[in-house]
Amino acid sequence: MGAQKLGVCFSSLARYCFCAEHPGTVSTGSVDASNILWVGVICMKVMCGELVPFSLTHWVCLITSCSSIRKEGAADLRQRKKQNCTESDKMAPEERNKENSKLGRSPKYMLIQRFAKLFFGCLAAVTSGMMYAVYLSTYHERKFWFSSRQELEREITFQGDSAIYYSFYKELLKAPSFERGVYELTHNNKTISLKTINAVQQMTLYPELIASVLYQASGSEEVIEPVYFYIGIVFGLQGIYVTALFVTSWVMSGTWLAGMLTVAWFIINRTDTTRIDYSIPSRENWALPYFACQVAALTGYLKKNLNCSAEKFCYLLVSASTYTFMMMWEYSHYLLFVQAVSLFLLDSFALAQTEKVHEVYKIYLFSLFLGYLLQFENSALLVSPLLSLVAALMLSKCLQMNMKKGTFMSRLLKIMYIYLVLTITVTLNFLLKMFVPHKENEHLLKFIEVKLGLNTTKNFTMNWLLCQESLQAPSQDFFLRLTQSSLLPFYILVLIICLFSVTQVIFRRICGEPLKETVKLEDGRIGERPEIVYHVIHTILLGCLAMCLEGMKYLWTPYVCMLAAFGVCSPELWMTLFKWLRLKAVHPILLALILSMAVPTIIGFSLWKEFFPRIMTELSELQEFYDPDTVELMTWIKRQAPVAAVFAGSPQLMGVIKLCTGWMVSSLPLYNDDDLLKRNENIYQIYSKRSAEDIYKILTSYKANFLIIEDSICNEVGPVRGCRVKDLLDIANGHVVCEEGDSYAYSKYGRFCHEIKMNYSPYVNYFTRVYWNRSYFVYRINTVISFQL
Repeated sequence: MGAQKLGVCFSSLARYCFCAEHPGTVSTGSVDASNILWVGVICMKVMCGELVPFSLTHWVCLITSCSSIRKEGAADLRQRKKQNCTESDKMAPEERNKENSKLGRSPKYMLIQRFAKLFFGCLAAVTSGMMYAVYLSTYHERKFWFSSRQELEREITFQGDSAIYYSFYKELLKAPSFERGVYELTHNNKTISLKTINAVQQMTLYPELIASVLYQASGSEEVIEPVYFYIGIVFGLQGIYVTALFVTSWVMSGTWLAGMLTVAWFIINRTDTTRIDYSIPSRENWALPYFACQVAALTGYLKKNLNCSAEKFCYLLVSASTYTFMMMWEYSHYLLFVQAVSLFLLDSFALAQTEKVHEVYKIYLFSLFLGYLLQFENSALLVSPLLSLVAALMLSKCLQMNMKKGTFMSRLLKIMYIYLVLTITVTLNFLLKMFVPHKENEHLLKFIEVKLGLNTTKNFTMNWLLCQESLQAPSQDFFLRLTQSSLLPFYILVLIICLFSVTQVIFRRICGEPLKETVKLEDGRIGERPEIVYHVIHTILLGCLAMCLEGMKYLWTPYVCMLAAFGVCSPELWMTLFKWLRLKAVHPILLALILSMAVPTIIGFSLWKEFFPRIMTELSELQEFYDPDTVELMTWIKRQAPVAAVFAGSPQLMGVIKLCTGWMVSSLPLYNDDDLLKRNENIYQIYSKRSAEDIYKILTSYKANFLIIEDSICNEVGPVRGCRVKDLLDIANGHVVCEEGDSYAYSKYGRFCHEIKMNYSPYVNYFTRVYWNRSYFVYRINTVISFQL
């Protein structure tokens, strides 16, 4: 059947089914657009699995309509549709209510329909989050055999900074009271030698404080072990994370089918959407669920024609989640800065209500102020770019209001306004850094300079950070994985359509054309919806960061899943595309409704067929994580080492020692403090080409009693030459000579970690080996040096 006959068929079907439903109105005249949409709704309900009662009269009319297709002209049909659509647009609200009553759609019926849609949508969202949390728990159990291991073996699964966070959670539970535990953390001198730190502020331990309070207040001591309670909270937050993404896509598209597709893509691309597999207690695993809730509430808050109660609810949720997010992660204000830039661009082109945007700015200011007070006067928040940008925007508010009057001068000042805000932001940030004493995150600026090629350095810490995989550009495997799951192609399609639509709207605004109060489906202007424009700008900014740093993909990819799912499930997006294509053969509204259901259904079935067996196989197969050498080392330390001993070694190993034994260490795997970074560099000298005397002086300066050499670092064979720890140390110490493009290592001393194993003078004068296995060599640092020949 041709495209024109298909349109005539649906028109006839609408007319005759309508006449069959209402026998008193039988007519062969033209049919309006509402009847066509009525048939489309019936088709959509059938595709969604809803039961639509068809009487015998319906089927007779259907057969009769099909036999009358040949007698009607397609051109005349399109003309009638256009006339009736115009009449329908001009229909008064009272007439619309009468029409709805004629069609049997009473206000009570509409209320029940909306309630059912909301109920089943919320049920699907909550179920998706709970199933994802159960999935993570099951996968974690299969991977580590957690339930069948001893406590020491469980704790070894926490590596690096994760071990430090969990160790403080244990200390809080062991404290005689919660107040005493908090005091010991804020005046901690039992973790790092010769250093008293405020661990709550420096390591952002508010998640551990909350977890310990909940564990003790809920009386869970006799029900569940502390480690299960801790990881259970994290997995539960990940479920909330997925639920928030579900709701965001649902609010944008109007159908919870988009939320289901978002969750499917998120789980399938779990390698690139979350770091929960590698580091459960990491700060972003605690913080990002709250940010997802904030984005979901902000999406609803930016919508047009929002009723008062819904607007208040979204505002309160934005406020609470913004503050909680800022308290959970020390780098949260940088991500909020990116969000503030998105809102600034949204408001600059007059695509959203200025009052709403500035209310969000006030939330930022309140959260920064409250966070500054409760984070022990954290100066990093005062010098953050977020505070400078929001202050500049508030100062420029009056000027922006004058620009939106539609005059030529106001259009010209739009560009000047953006320049003014950026200038004030940079100036304020520069002045704050001059007058506010701060040390936090200074190394980030140096890192950015080196990363962008603005500077070069031989500094060990900077080069070590540059060599980290998370700070490299994303690999081709990342894009290949997103393409194989069909996520990247649909994301690019949706982004292009939305971006072109937003560009059209911006051009109309510059020309002085006002925005419509209500954007209808037949308008095909998805770029006029402020929440859509915000997400387009936000995902582009996050995408630019992800293209520079692979670690940023964990912030970008979840919103790629959400935006792609929204697009393929949104009739407005398809309608926007059809408006550009000027589709006339088939009714574009009906086709948009069909595609918004058919395309995600096809995607869902294909994902189910290809990836569901993989996920089930992943959950069914038993993996094993067992490190007997580390278990033996921790057991020896707990049995043989003095209680007051201080251990020195790589920061990652020191975190595990602190968690498993409680002994004091000389360094920690934390990278937000310049003093700790300097300590780490000095301790790493045990893998450099330095003399025994130099290493002895470094270790004794930190009051270390035992030294641990890791064979995996000493004999490291890295995939990238020049990024191994010993290579970076040789560069920093000037032990590398470059001649004609080749690098040669030169030093009059051998590599310390190799030489100390030989047990000859002068190494045995300073160090005595007391324990070793296949992976670790432990040496006691002699307090009285005995020189042997």
